[in-house]
Amino acid sequence: MKQLTYDMIKGTSFGYWTLLGIFGVLIAAGLGSAYYMETNGHYVTGMNNQIVWGMPHVFAVFLIVAASGALNVASIGSVFGKTMYKPLARLSALLAIALLVGGLAILVLDLGRPDRLIISMTIYNFKSIFAWNMILYSGFIAVVGIYIWTMMQHNLKKYNRAAGMGAFIWRLTLTTGTGSIFGFLVARSAYDAAIMAPMFIIMSFSFGLAIFLIYLIATYHLTGRPLGDVIVNRLRKLLGIFVISVLYFVLVYHLTNLYLAEHSGIERFILLDGGIYTKVFWIDQIIIGSLIPLLIFYVPVFYKSRLMLSFGALLVVFGGLAQLYVIIIGGQAYPLQIFPGMEVSSSFGDGQTGNYTATPAEILLGIGGVGIALAAATFAIKILPFLPQSLANEVVDPHSTPTT
Repeated sequence: MKQLTYDMIKGTSFGYWTLLGIFGVLIAAGLGSAYYMETNGHYVTGMNNQIVWGMPHVFAVFLIVAASGALNVASIGSVFGKTMYKPLARLSALLAIALLVGGLAILVLDLGRPDRLIISMTIYNFKSIFAWNMILYSGFIAVVGIYIWTMMQHNLKKYNRAAGMGAFIWRLTLTTGTGSIFGFLVARSAYDAAIMAPMFIIMSFSFGLAIFLIYLIATYHLTGRPLGDVIVNRLRKLLGIFVISVLYFVLVYHLTNLYLAEHSGIERFILLDGGIYTKVFWIDQIIIGSLIPLLIFYVPVFYKSRLMLSFGALLVVFGGLAQLYVIIIGGQAYPLQIFPGMEVSSSFGDGQTGNYTATPAEILLGIGGVGIALAAATFAIKILPFLPQSLANEVVDPHSTPTT
């Protein structure tokens, strides 16, 4: 591989500031929604006593899981020694931090009382997986920050592999903790499964790489920098493998639940007669978010187009949001099994399927978190050298055909 030169983008064009302005509008919409929900109370949302995690949590968990996956590109280069991925390590680490910050911002703004975050930061219940995640999230930013430092500071290059290994272990632990939030909730039939932790890890690989691929193609196209087919095709094939892996884990999860009689109810609810949740699962998650992207990634007439490839990655993002919608909201909508084998009813809605419709305020808050992540990453590449000047074929792979 030829010697790489990293630099900042100029960021002086009208297009750049327009793009930042668009992200700013998304952030303002998110902040406005948070203010609206805080001043009026959460009764203005679709959330209720049965469904306490709504669309903001779907966006937040997606961004947090994707943050771990975005770092995967850097890990492949530094931990596993794949030279072709090393030029992408800086951008990979940057997106990891930006996505995590965006996800955490949604959670903080959805607290109703954001000042209560101080309690979470100063008082820990180490029997709670949520308390452990507070440590994992803040530690992730610190560890990845050190990792970026070793990449940018020439005299710290010798520590880069060790820092990369630390970040790799930390991100696996973080995603395991996020998946365990659901795996440890034995009261919910949809969550009570040990496979949740590894499934969230492979989900992070897929979601994070999809966002990374979109951002990489868009950034190099808008800045006029060379981006060869060698690196793009390598990422395309890798993303396809991750999408297939997610489908495999989803299959194992549902087959395991179908084998257990106690989970037959939730499986019928999700797969057959769950209304909107069944439609989201089969249409949005499986067909639109998985099968169509695989068609785009592996049929040459589609993947040779950068636009179609970006569209396929965008569908993976959409499918990821759909998957988390089914897991988080669908899992709460199914009634609690308070007395297994008996029919339960009460004035509090026990034994009934929960009703939930996301309000515009909830959706805008989630989109605001996405705006924070994209704005942070886009501003960072203007002030620090995160991008190689060229990722042409002859730069990343001297034996390949030069980029035309």
